[in-house]
Amino acid sequence: MNRLEELIHGEIDLNGPMRLDRYMALALGHPEHGYYMSRPAIGQSGDFTTAPEVSQMFGEIVGAWLAHMWTVLGSPSPVALVELGPGRGTLTADIWRTFALVPGLRDAARIHLVETSPRLRAQQADRLSGLPVEWHETLDEVPAGATLLVANELFDALPIRHLVRRGESWRERRVAFAPEGGLAFVDAEPVEADLGPAFAIAPEGAIAEICEAARAVATAIGRRMADAPGAGLVIDYGYRAAAPGDTLQALKGKRPADPLAAPGEADLTAHVDFGALAEAARAAGADSHGPLAQGSFLTALGIGARAERLRKGGADAGDLGLALERLTGVGAMGDLFKVLALVTPGTATPQPFDIA
Repeated sequence: MNRLEELIHGEIDLNGPMRLDRYMALALGHPEHGYYMSRPAIGQSGDFTTAPEVSQMFGEIVGAWLAHMWTVLGSPSPVALVELGPGRGTLTADIWRTFALVPGLRDAARIHLVETSPRLRAQQADRLSGLPVEWHETLDEVPAGATLLVANELFDALPIRHLVRRGESWRERRVAFAPEGGLAFVDAEPVEADLGPAFAIAPEGAIAEICEAARAVATAIGRRMADAPGAGLVIDYGYRAAAPGDTLQALKGKRPADPLAAPGEADLTAHVDFGALAEAARAAGADSHGPLAQGSFLTALGIGARAERLRKGGADAGDLGLALERLTGVGAMGDLFKVLALVTPGTATPQPFDIA
């Protein structure tokens, strides 16, 4: 039993079985023992590889979209380039390089990174050395004003709740002591939940996933877009509309693991409900478009042509082909990941969402 599991056992001893969102918050974000607080690196050297680490082409396409939207919004100055959950800073670095192609954009922009992990902040500071960067604990701390925002693989790591269908009711699924030692899921109290028509005929034992943290972040983004000129992209793996299913998963050493074993030593994620994000952002005042499959988004914006230019510039054709397939291919990130655009109300439907 590791130290974090001891702490979780102590909290269960004191308060009874623990809600899943509380367990995930501790496993990922405990100040000393949480996965994101204690890992020495993220990306290729960690348990997963994010799209910006696959190829610079991903960040360049995202950067080109944001730069175009800056001009659509009237080239506001100043403008905040905001990344939520910026990993090692690779995506922001690629976006910033792309911004150099648009006259006046770098002069207008300031980088704001929303990051809670001191270790990751240190990596970001190293990657973005010399650039105008500020760090924040939450999006609400970023100064008000015009915004260009990206959240890549943030929402999948936000803590979720599980409700389980038992008879005619839904019960909270909690984490408790397992009879044989360790931790296990148990059914707890019945809860009132408006889950929508997809859950009305859910069978016995079906799981409903709720991510209140994701809705809160989407609401904050929507409010920001409503208050000042703004455009943003949410990129993650998930589904367009909620349906019954258990998508909680753990990766440890790049292999699937038991989510309740050795908390703090594995990455925990769940699929993102893009419908819920769009609904929350719209309720806060933003317009939403999509989601599109990541492959469709990148292809429509010219990632193939960018790969060819890199090849002509001396980049390895084999490496480029593998990266292109991973980012855009069916069965890879291309259809597993989706892209949602959130913009200031009244903004014309941005490309390539206008041809979806």
